[in-house]
Amino acid sequence: MLVPKLEYGQILDRLRARLDELRQGRDVAARDLRALLTSEQVAAMDSAWAEQQALRKGKRARTKEEEAALGWKSKRDIHIEAYERAIEESDSGELEALKRKARQVEVRRARIYLDSYFEALAEPFGNRETAAKKANNDLTRAGLRRFDEADTLPDKQLERDREVREMELDILRQIKSEMSPDELEQLQLLKEHEKREAEFWKRRGK
Repeated sequence: MLVPKLEYGQILDRLRARLDELRQGRDVAARDLRALLTSEQVAAMDSAWAEQQALRKGKRARTKEEEAALGWKSKRDIHIEAYERAIEESDSGELEALKRKARQVEVRRARIYLDSYFEALAEPFGNRETAAKKANNDLTRAGLRRFDEADTLPDKQLERDREVREMELDILRQIKSEMSPDELEQLQLLKEHEKREAEFWKRRGK
């Protein structure tokens, strides 16, 4: 599918602005009408208008009521419907783009942490505590969320983060079903590491 070279958010904003123009009865050049639509959307819009032209040739209407009963639509109506569908599709595309981005961030986060952790653990006098600190510091330098941040946050922020995390988990559950075998393996390694870490600190605390 050919998509105009804009980010999904930009496309959505422009589609909505153009739809407002059409609904307000403003004239929009044919070139501008097509500029924000994909090739498939343009083809569907042209096809819908061709059907209307065929419908008008087959049956005549004398009043607006008869036109409505026969399913007649103006060219502007066709354009408005095309933009309404395009906005709906763009909304869906934007969500998919966000899911892909979230998946990429989580995989990158896991890889940075694991690489840093095992590298530090392999150093002379390396241990799990210092390795975990180094790995989390590397996440901070990379601008990513630390795995130990919950231990240093105030209660109110913890509560808010728990709510945000619940929403993140809903998205991540969907993302996981779309991950490649390599990506799933990276996340599985991270889960196993976190489990070992929890068991280690639990034993140490006793």
